[in-house]
Amino acid sequence: MSIADLRKEYSRASLSETDAHSNPVEQFSKWFGEAIAAQVPEANAMSVSTATANGRPSSRILLIKEFDQRGFTFFTNYGSRKGHELDENPYAALLFYWIELERQVRIEGRVERVTDVENDTYYNSRPLKSRLGAIASSQSSPVASREVLEARVAEVEQQYGDHPVRPAHWGGYRLVPDYIEFWQGRPSRLHDRIAYTLQADGDWQRQRLQP
Repeated sequence: MSIADLRKEYSRASLSETDAHSNPVEQFSKWFGEAIAAQVPEANAMSVSTATANGRPSSRILLIKEFDQRGFTFFTNYGSRKGHELDENPYAALLFYWIELERQVRIEGRVERVTDVENDTYYNSRPLKSRLGAIASSQSSPVASREVLEARVAEVEQQYGDHPVRPAHWGGYRLVPDYIEFWQGRPSRLHDRIAYTLQADGDWQRQRLQP
C-alpha cells in the first residue's frame, strides 16, 4: 500500500462554538480529563517545539506536570538544547495529540522559568533514580557510551545517597499562552477547529477556523 493511501475517517465527536468553554484553559481541563478517563496512553505527553534566535525549530516529546490559568508547566535541564533555545528565543509551541479521541490541542506563547520553590517541590516528588539522573546527566551533550553514563549515575548515588539536592541546572518552564486551538476530527476531513487568541485587555477571542 502506498503511504498516500493511508487514511482514517474521523467520526467520534464534534466541537461547536456553543459547546466550547469561553476560557480555553477550562476547555483544556475538560478535554484533558476526558483523555484521562478514556485511558489514553500517556495523555500528559506533548510535543514541545522551540526555535533558535534565527528561527531554526526543534521538537521533542515531554510530559506536562501542571497547568492552570497561569500557563502550562514542564521540567527539564536548563542546559539542554531546548533550554539554550529558550534562552535565545523565549517562545514555544505545545501539541497534545489524543488519537483515541481524534483530538489535538495546539498551545503557543511566551515561556518563563518557574520559581525555585516550585522546582524544589516537584524535584523532591520524583522517584529517587530520576532525581539522581537529573544530577548525573548533562542533557543533550555527547557521551562516549552508555557505560560512562551509568558510571556517572553510580558516582552521584554514592555521593548523595537517598537525599539528592536539586541541581541548579534543572527546573521548570511555564508556557504562558496567547493562542490555544482545539481540533476535533470530523468526517471527510472537515474537522472542527476552535481557536482562542488572547486580547490586549486579557480576554480571549474565540472563533472557528476552516479545516
